[in-house]
Amino acid sequence: MTKRIRSKYKIDRRLRCNLWGRPKSPFNTREYGPGLHGQRRKKPSDYGLQLQAKQKLKGYYGNVSEKQFRGYYKEAVRRKGDTSENLIGILERRLDAVIYRMKFVPTVFSARQFINHGHIRVNGIRVNIPSYKVKDGDVIEVKEKSRDLPLVMEAIASQEREIPDYMDVDPAKCKGSYTRQPGLADVPYPVQMEPNLVIEFYSR
Repeated sequence: MTKRIRSKYKIDRRLRCNLWGRPKSPFNTREYGPGLHGQRRKKPSDYGLQLQAKQKLKGYYGNVSEKQFRGYYKEAVRRKGDTSENLIGILERRLDAVIYRMKFVPTVFSARQFINHGHIRVNGIRVNIPSYKVKDGDVIEVKEKSRDLPLVMEAIASQEREIPDYMDVDPAKCKGSYTRQPGLADVPYPVQMEPNLVIEFYSR
């Protein structure tokens, strides 16, 4: 079960952005923070900007705990290359993020439940761990009995999102492959993400 049930989009108003780019986001009609003092504005500190960038990136992936997210940061630091690009690459390898990008599910929240319920196979083997890391060349598919579920059909037919070019997907077969690790510029975020500020936040 997702950690956010009725309050999934409260984070949009708190972070003052339509985080997932969805038409029903409350931020579309109320572009200010929640609560009695939500309309007050003050200039954020450097720490505040870093914290907001971290909350935005972590919140986008729906169900990543703080402990997990910090672990991804440490892994990104250990890898060669740009740490902020590494962090994005690690997050985009999560199985729940992958099936969301492939449009097998309508939201990142439903992706977690869909995987937990055993509807996804990776290279022919059932995987029920949302944080499972997909490798280059892995083939991800919805199991045959689940392909006619309304959730899947609605997601595939949706015009809200495009499938990114680092994935090769056959919507008719509900099957796709993860071709390469993306960089920040390749990921179709609806809002501007600043992983460099996230790195600064954790490296304080």
